[in-house]
This record gives sequence, C-alpha cells and structure tokens, in this order.
Amino acid sequence: MAALKRILASPPAQGAIGTAAAWYLRLVWKTSRATFEPASIYERVQFPAIIAMWHGQHFLMPFIKRNDPNHRAKVLISRHRDGEINARAAEKLGIGTIRGSGAHSGEFHRKGGAVAFTEMLEALREGYNIALTADVPKVARVAGLGVVKLAQLSGRPIYAVAIASQRRIELDNWDRSAINLPFGRVALVASEAITVPSDADDAALEAARRRVQDELNTVTARAYEVADAHKSGARA
Repeated sequence: MAALKRILASPPAQGAIGTAAAWYLRLVWKTSRATFEPASIYERVQFPAIIAMWHGQHFLMPFIKRNDPNHRAKVLISRHRDGEINARAAEKLGIGTIRGSGAHSGEFHRKGGAVAFTEMLEALREGYNIALTADVPKVARVAGLGVVKLAQLSGRPIYAVAIASQRRIELDNWDRSAINLPFGRVALVASEAITVPSDADDAALEAARRRVQDELNTVTARAYEVADAHKSGARA
C-alpha cells in the first residue's frame, strides 16, 4: 500500500491520471443533454465573477467556461495529492489553477490559504473568473467565510452554481461526491448575483455567508430535480 501511494504521488502518475480524468469528463459532457437554468444565465453574469459550488459536486464545472474572452477562469485547488490530480485535469480542460485551501486554526498558512487568497484577488483584478468550493474544510454543505471575504475585498459578485447529472454514482464520503456518468441529462443551475458591501461588518458577513449557503442548497436541489426529471428506476 505504501508503494502504491508513492507511485500515485509521483508527477508522471498524477499527470497520467489527470489527463485520463480530463478525457473522461469531456466524454461525459459531450454525450449529455445539457439544460441551463436560468436559460439567460450567460447574458446576466457580471464578469469577472466568483463561482461558488459545493465540494464533491464540482467535476463538470470546467464546462461552464465558454470560448469567450469574458470566460477566462481560474479555480482554487488544494495542495493535497488528490488536489494535484484535479489541478492537472483542470489545466487540460483550459482552466487555470491557484493552489491552496482554507483550513482550521493554524493550518491556514501551512495549506497556502493566505497566498491563494491574494492570488484570487489579483486574478479577479485581471479579469479572471474565480471558481472555488464554498464548504468549510471537511464539513459538507456548510459555507465558510472565505468566499464572502473574497467578494467583499474584490467588489465582485458571487454566483452559487450546481451541476447534476442524471446518471451518476453517489459516494458515501464526507462531501457526498457524485461521479458523473455519460449518456444522460445534465442540469446547470445558477443563483442571482450575491454582492457583499466593502464596509460589511461581522453581522453582514455572516448574513452573506448564510445566503451563499442557502443559495447553494437551493440550486443543488434544483439541479438534481431537473437532471432527474422523468427518470425511472433507481439511480445509477
């Protein structure tokens, strides 16, 4: 087992797995029938934007990006071994990466959170859209303050976004990961813009955090409802 972990941690293995993951996700997207809600979402987004999603529901998020100058994007990905594979896959799909993550207590700096936050602010100033998972680390479906602080300091809006596939495997892990499968229906649902005033106090920041959390739960439930419409039988 230790030898396998060393192999998987090697750059050649991570590169190969990341490339394979990118090709697989392309297959899923290209063989799926996509529904967007609202249908006019791309005309309504205020670029550059902050795209918030739940962890474990993020695998198809690179396909939000279109071949448009306003759709330059970077995604926040952890420095963990699994994060390295995700980063390789994202880059193969045309998404830039910022490495680091939030963390509890004193681990924030060790995990690159402070540097990554600064890089996200700079990327937004340069016109990149920023995508990130909103969950508190290892606490599913509870939004942290990071995404809200990013909106406050950048002046850019947050959009809560969810993508669900009709055919999927749902894992029994902390983030309820959904492995998307090809040849089905895919639904992408987005909230209205969530803005955070630059002078927001602690109470206002907490209210914004709660709104992001509630909107993410709402769009996630709606995405699964749309994806599963007219579906018969059990989930894949």
